[in-house]
Amino acid sequence: MKLHCEVEVISRHLPALGLRNRGKGVRAVLSLCQQTPGSLPRPRFRGEPGGQHPACLLISTLKDKRGTRYELKENIEQFFTKFVDEGKATVRLKEPPVDICLSKANSSSLKGFLSAVRLAHRGCDIETPLLTLTPVKTSEFEKFKTKMVITSKKDYPLSKNFPYSLEHLQTSYCGLVRVDMRMLCLKNLRKLDLSHNHIKKLPATIGDLVHLQELNLNDNHLESFSVALCQSTLQQSLRSLDLSKNKIKALPVQFCQLQELTDLKLDDNELIRFPFKMGQLKNLRFLSAARNKLPFLPSEFKNLSLEYLDLFGNTFEQPKVLPDIMLQAPLTLLESSARTVLYNSRIPYDPGIIPFHLCQDLGTAKTCVCGRFCLNSFIQGTATMNLHSVAHTVVLVDNMGGTEAPIISYFCSLACYVNSSDMLN
Repeated sequence: MKLHCEVEVISRHLPALGLRNRGKGVRAVLSLCQQTPGSLPRPRFRGEPGGQHPACLLISTLKDKRGTRYELKENIEQFFTKFVDEGKATVRLKEPPVDICLSKANSSSLKGFLSAVRLAHRGCDIETPLLTLTPVKTSEFEKFKTKMVITSKKDYPLSKNFPYSLEHLQTSYCGLVRVDMRMLCLKNLRKLDLSHNHIKKLPATIGDLVHLQELNLNDNHLESFSVALCQSTLQQSLRSLDLSKNKIKALPVQFCQLQELTDLKLDDNELIRFPFKMGQLKNLRFLSAARNKLPFLPSEFKNLSLEYLDLFGNTFEQPKVLPDIMLQAPLTLLESSARTVLYNSRIPYDPGIIPFHLCQDLGTAKTCVCGRFCLNSFIQGTATMNLHSVAHTVVLVDNMGGTEAPIISYFCSLACYVNSSDMLN
């Protein structure tokens, strides 16, 4: 039985000597081995019942392929497994007095390996055949690859898994029609490039890649970006997203929950609108959505602070002279309640408190120019905005050299509309 991970062996005598450990693990192969009579360090182990000798733990590194051996039988003081689901654990030995700290391991493999180590500590039989004490081959350490680039079908692995330690995986021009579920087991993945394939739908389990920072889906057949992904751990990790050259018509309003996004590419899609809460992407610095079908920009677009903006080749319409008036008098109970809840941020709400459809309504509320909110009672007007007001560098909107685009504004009352009428001139 073997386990591939990073290992740091810490002596508990170091603090008493005024020394500190290195604080960094090294890539290693852990093997649960059968000790041979010639390898037993102490005579008391000879003649185990049934001809069996106690198992030992062999830690081998690229610099020390022969490895360092540690006895296990009745020699483990404590297991630390609080973070085993993250591929981390520590085994504290009695003799020598060291802590063997494991990290970046496959969580399921780590659990199985620790179970076998427990059995060895108790002197019980281990179902998995034990290995012999032999040096580890160099090829074993190839499983520690952190980057893999595949750019053709013939190189795509069909019969073997991806190295668990991958942090950067690119599989382009491989003809993939769906995301390979084996990729979703790569818990250390930080960059996933699936560009130039035929993927039509993204599994929600991509959101389980808790360290994923860059996702490239350029040139696929995607028609949507699911709400589940917007509400996954990608909210905390995703920095760069490339959805260019797909068939996406709209992004869900929940897309704006990806608060850590700094770079977003949406070129060459079929977008007819941006999420109207676009302004919530406070960290966004680079936005490209050229050659789409955007007629207007949402009102909250003016809250962005970009370094680079490209909206060339969209079908922007001329602002309307007259606004669309959808005011209700008097306000419905739903409208009045929604405005109160949204304006007072101290009032919590979730599906456990109010019906789910009401949560959806509150989540799609529009923001008035005065900062208040409106649900179904509002005035909608359009105006022209110079894109340099939200971006340092602006690619021309059209071949005529323009840098202006129409923007939708909402007004919660006639008074707000009258007070802001100069915006629409």
